[in-house]
Amino acid sequence: MRAAVLKKAPGKLEIEQVKTTPVGPQEVLVRLAASGLCHSDLHYIEGKYDVAMWGGFPAILGHEAAGIVEEVGDNVAGFKKGDHVIACSSIYCGRCRQCISGNPALCENKQSLQRAPTERRRLESLDGKPISQFGNISGFAECILVHQNALVKIVDEMPLDRAAIIGCGVSTGLGAVFRTARVEPGSTVAVIGCGGIGLNTIQGARLAGAANIIAIDTLDLKLEAARKFGATEVVNASKVDPVKEVIRITNGGVDYSFEAIGLKKTAEQAFQMLRKGATATIIGMVPRDQKIELDGFELLSERKIQGSIMGSIRFPIDIPAYVTMYLQGRLKLDELITGRIALDQINEGYAELKAGKAIRTIIVF
Repeated sequence: MRAAVLKKAPGKLEIEQVKTTPVGPQEVLVRLAASGLCHSDLHYIEGKYDVAMWGGFPAILGHEAAGIVEEVGDNVAGFKKGDHVIACSSIYCGRCRQCISGNPALCENKQSLQRAPTERRRLESLDGKPISQFGNISGFAECILVHQNALVKIVDEMPLDRAAIIGCGVSTGLGAVFRTARVEPGSTVAVIGCGGIGLNTIQGARLAGAANIIAIDTLDLKLEAARKFGATEVVNASKVDPVKEVIRITNGGVDYSFEAIGLKKTAEQAFQMLRKGATATIIGMVPRDQKIELDGFELLSERKIQGSIMGSIRFPIDIPAYVTMYLQGRLKLDELITGRIALDQINEGYAELKAGKAIRTIIVF
C-alpha cells in the first residue's frame, strides 16, 4: 500500500510503498476512504513535537480517518468485514481508573493496546524495517491496522469523506464545549482561533444554546466562516486588542473562553477576557515546556483555566451521535472541507493549511 512517511523533522512527507503485518488478536484492518489533514500533525512535521513518543522515525502520521473494514483478528467484538468505521486517536483500555470513571480520553493504559516490544510492529517498509504508528492510527496510508478500541462503527448512510473529520477536528471542538467546559444555554462564549478546531467549537457553542458567541482571529476569511458556523460577533485581533474588545462587547467578559491555536499569548488572553467565576479552556497544543503566565490575584475572583484533550471525548458514544446530528442537518461538516486531494498532494495541502488558506483538506483514497 502507499503511504506518506515522515523520516525527519523538520521535514517533508515522502510517498512510499509500505505494508501492514498480519492482523493480530483484537486488531482490525481498514481500507481507508478518506483522511483529514489536521494541524496537530503539522506540529510533528515541523519538529515542534517529538515523534519519539510514538516510536521515532520513520513514522506514518495522520489520525483523522474513515473507511471500510477488510479483515478482523481473533477476539474482535462488534466489527466485521464491510463495516463502515471512523478511527479515533483517543484509544482506551476500558480497565484503568480513568476509563471506568467515564474519562476514556484520559486513559492511563493505552500502551496495553499496542503490540509487545518483542512482536513485529503493525507497519513495515517493504524490506521489513519497522515504521512507527502515529496516534495508534497512521492515517496517511491507504490502509490502517489498529486495535479495535481505536474504531467506532457508523451507519452506511454517512459519507466517509465527511465522516473522517469527525474523528478529531469535529469531536475536539464540540467535545470541548459539551464535555470539558459544559457550556450552559444563554451564556457568553469567546473562541480564539477560527481554524478547523475553532469553527467546531463555535458550532458547538451554537448547538449548546450560547446566547453570544464571539469569534477571534487575524484573518477576515476565517472570521467570515465563523459567522456561518454560529458566531454572533467577530473580532480581528490584528486590528484591535481582543481582550479589551471582548470585555467591551460583553460589558465585563465572557462566561466561557476557548483557545484553539496553541500559543502562550492567546492562552493568556483567553484567561484575561473572562468575567468573574468564568472558565477558560485551552484546546490548542501549547509547545512542550512553554509556560503560561497569569496574574495570581485574578484567581481570587474564581476565574479558572483548564486543558482539554480531544474534547474529553467518549468516542464510542459521541461519534455516532455526531453522525446522527449531521444526517439530521444540525451539524455542519460539508462547509468545513475546503479541499480534496490525492495522497501525492499532501505536502501542498499542509502548505495551504499553514498559510491559513484551508480549514480542512481531505485526502480521498
